[in-house]
Amino acid sequence: MKTAFTLIEILIVVILLGILAAVVVPQFVDSADSVNLGKAQTDISTLNSVVEHYRVKAGVYPSGTVYATAADVLSAANYIKETPTAPSGYTYTYDGAGSFDFTAPE
Repeated sequence: MKTAFTLIEILIVVILLGILAAVVVPQFVDSADSVNLGKAQTDISTLNSVVEHYRVKAGVYPSGTVYATAADVLSAANYIKETPTAPSGYTYTYDGAGSFDFTAPE
């Protein structure tokens, strides 16, 4: 006598795998979003500390109101090794008065 899986057994396994995937996949997507948010928060906190250190030493904040310009000034003055890059979908901004910030994707 041959033993094999019935159609009902195979359908039950496929349905259970679908339910499991529906539960697990969104958790991975959410964790990637939280990692990107954490990186952005850490980068901005570091840049705000560095720009304040720059102001104490130089007496003025870095010039310009463009993030890349201000971050490049800090990098050129050896306050940071390299300009932090924003995670995908995020943008970093600088207000020209010593404050960096970021905008998150919607």
